[in-house]
Amino acid sequence: MHSDTTPETGATGAGLSEAQVETEARRIIADAYRDTTPVAQPGRPPMSQGATDASVLLLTGGATTVMVGGTAGVLMYVSQFADPIVCGLVFGAPAAFVLALARLARRAKPDPEIHHHYEGPVHQDQRTLHSRTSGVWAKTTNEQ
Repeated sequence: MHSDTTPETGATGAGLSEAQVETEARRIIADAYRDTTPVAQPGRPPMSQGATDASVLLLTGGATTVMVGGTAGVLMYVSQFADPIVCGLVFGAPAAFVLALARLARRAKPDPEIHHHYEGPVHQDQRTLHSRTSGVWAKTTNEQ
């Protein structure tokens, strides 16, 4: 490989010394660093997971209410003799069902994330456990 460096002065063909070339290269590399900090994107603002879940639940509930109410209104208008109480019971049942599911979903929370950090050697036993379930009350015994 041919080098543009002259042996007497240590200068490159562009008139820079090796130290100046190295300094310039480090500056260019430092300027090319990509900043990875998060930046808010257009659209919905960033929210916590709980706020996101509540937002989706509210949007779903609103859409369900509009669909159920609109269907009931159209049915009463078209039939001209539909009983509003019966329509309320028939079309209110899905809304009550959705509200019941929402209450269940609110109570069901995922297990927290658990991280274990160890120092030093760790022994992990990979032996298979043999499980046996028997009896009317399903007693389970685990044996190695």
